[in-house]
Amino acid sequence: FLTVTFIGLTAAGAGGAAVLAPFALGAAGFTAAGIAANSLAASMMASAATASGGGVLAGSTIAVLQSAGAAGLAGSTTAAVAGVGGAVGWLAAAAAALI
Repeated sequence: FLTVTFIGLTAAGAGGAAVLAPFALGAAGFTAAGIAANSLAASMMASAATASGGGVLAGSTIAVLQSAGAAGLAGSTTAAVAGVGGAVGWLAAAAAALI
C-alpha cells in the first residue's frame, strides 16, 4: 500500500504541476497579450525594473515567466515543472507515511 501511495502522489504531483502551470501563470498576470495591469506579475515587474535601474533584465525570472505566459511552456520547461511537482508529491507521501 505504501508503494502505491508514493507512486500515486508522485504521479499526481507531476501531472498536476504540468497541467496547472499555464493556468497559474495566467492567474498571476503573465498572459499572451503581455503582463496584465494591476496583477502580481505587474508588481513583480515593477520591483525588478526598479532593482535593475529601470528595465527588466533578459533572462531574469520575470522575463522567463513572461515568455512562458506568452508562448506557453517549452518541452524542457514542462519536464522541469513536472519534476518539481513529482518531488512535491513524493514528499507529501513521505510525510503522510510518517504520520
